[in-house]
Amino acid sequence: QVQLVESGGGLVQAGGSLRLSCAVSARTSSMYAVGWFRQAPGKEREFVAGISWTIPSTQYTDSVKGRFTISRDITKNTVYLQMNSLKPEDTAVYYCAARSVIATVRSNDYDYWGQGTQVTVSS
Repeated sequence: QVQLVESGGGLVQAGGSLRLSCAVSARTSSMYAVGWFRQAPGKEREFVAGISWTIPSTQYTDSVKGRFTISRDITKNTVYLQMNSLKPEDTAVYYCAARSVIATVRSNDYDYWGQGTQVTVSS
């Protein structure tokens, strides 16, 4: 069983920054890839960024490239999403999710999900 706990959401003005954290709890945390997804009201859940745990491979959706950075701290079993230059369209509930080994962009590929954290960017 894998448990994921997100933190770090909040309200920020456009142009500001937030860092989201995803604490991964599992017997073999080193085998899991983690993806960040977001869902805005009335919209489908979309992939934001992903990191494969065992190899230093990252992926980003085009709209966040150059602004968001995903990283991991293996010693803390935690994945971070540093979000800079935030825009009102980044407003959403952000979820982290885990799957075996390699990160993908498809939410259906992920087996475990956190409860989500709200990010609100004001204009």
